[in-house]
Amino acid sequence: MIRKLALKSADSSGGSLVVVPDFVQRIDEVESFVKTKMTMMQVHVDVVDKKIESEVGGLRRELSDKIEENAGEVNHRFEKLDSKSEMLEKKLGELGVVEFLSKEDLEKIFGDLMNVKGADNGDMEVSLDDIIMTTRDMLLKEIQRLDRVDYALSSGGAMVVRHSKPFIIEKVRRWFRKISLTMVYRDSEKMLKPSFGEPSQCFPLKGDSGFVQIRLRTTIIPEAITLEHVDKAVAYDRSNAPKNCRVYGWHQGYDTGNMFLLAEFSYDLEKSNAQTFNVLDSMGSSLVDMIRHDFTSNHGSPSHTCIYRLQVHGHEPTSISMLAT
Repeated sequence: MIRKLALKSADSSGGSLVVVPDFVQRIDEVESFVKTKMTMMQVHVDVVDKKIESEVGGLRRELSDKIEENAGEVNHRFEKLDSKSEMLEKKLGELGVVEFLSKEDLEKIFGDLMNVKGADNGDMEVSLDDIIMTTRDMLLKEIQRLDRVDYALSSGGAMVVRHSKPFIIEKVRRWFRKISLTMVYRDSEKMLKPSFGEPSQCFPLKGDSGFVQIRLRTTIIPEAITLEHVDKAVAYDRSNAPKNCRVYGWHQGYDTGNMFLLAEFSYDLEKSNAQTFNVLDSMGSSLVDMIRHDFTSNHGSPSHTCIYRLQVHGHEPTSISMLAT
C-alpha cells in the first residue's frame, strides 16, 4: 500500500522515482507489522467479546437460579401455611364447635397471646400453633362447662323460694304475678331456665344489690357456680349485670343458721357471657340442697339488676351414709 502511494506521488509530479532496494524492504516490513498488529487487535477484541458474553451469561444463569430458589422457598412457605390452616380447621371441626368462635374471639386470643409473648420474653411473634393450642383449651373449657349437670334447672325440679324486691315497671305490673303467699314472683323462674342470650329474658331485682334463694332439685356435693348474662353482641347496655357476688349453701329446709360460703367472685363484662366459678376448696364433700346467691353491686345501673340464669354444678352423693351426716 505504501509502495502504491509512493508510485502515485511520483507520477503526479512528472518525475521518475528511483526505488532503493533498502527502502522497498523497509516498506514491506512496515506493512507486515501493521497487518500483524491488526490481526492481534482483532483476536483480542474477539476474546474480550467472548469473555463478556460468558460473564453476562453466567450472571443471567445465577440470577435465574436465585429467582427459582426464592420462588421455591415462597411456594414452600405458602404450602406450609395452607397446611397449618387446614390442620386448624380440622382440629376445630373435630371439636364440632367452630360456631363458638367469632371474629372478636379470635382477635382477643391473638391479642392475649401477643401480650403474654411480649411480657415473658420480648418475642412478639405468635405462631399458628400457639393460636391452635389456646383456642383448643378455650373450647375444651367451654365444652366441659356445657357438659356439667345443672341442679338449679327448673325443669329438673329446682325452684326459687325467696328473692329480694323485684324491679317492676308500672305498665307491666299485671304480668308480675305472685305465687301463693311466698312472695315469689312467677317470672323469677326465668333465672332457672336457658335464656339463649336473648335480651330481656331475665328476672330484674330492684337496686344494685339483692339476693335469690333456690332449692336444688336434690342433695348434691357442689363443685361450681355459673352466672349468665346477655351477650355483649346483642345488648347495647349491660350496666345492670351483677358484679360482686357471694353464693352460700346449706342442707335441709329453710334454716339459714348453718349456711356456709360456697364461692365468692366478680362477674367480668369483658369475658364470656356465661362465667363459671369453682366452689372453694375448703368445702370438701359438704352436702347442700339450698343455695343463696347474694350480689352486693352491679356494673353501674342504680335502678335494677338483671339475673339471666344461675346454674349450680356438682354431683350426687354415692352413699346413704353421706346423706346421714
